[in-house]
Amino acid sequence: MKVLDYVALALTVIGAVNWGLIGFFRFDLVAFLFGDMTALSRIIYGLVGIAGLYCISMFGRIRNGADEG
Repeated sequence: MKVLDYVALALTVIGAVNWGLIGFFRFDLVAFLFGDMTALSRIIYGLVGIAGLYCISMFGRIRNGADEG
């Protein structure tokens, strides 16, 4: 489960950085690297979205102390 947590967290950070670039500079890094709404870029956006939803579960685990040790 810890590996999945790290992967989800990394994808969520990538998404946050991309949104920051869009907000501040109007620059979409994913579209720049993989094309504007190509199949690969849509997969990346989808994975980032799923990772963000998965990270919601971290709130409950942190509150309950399940991530200790």
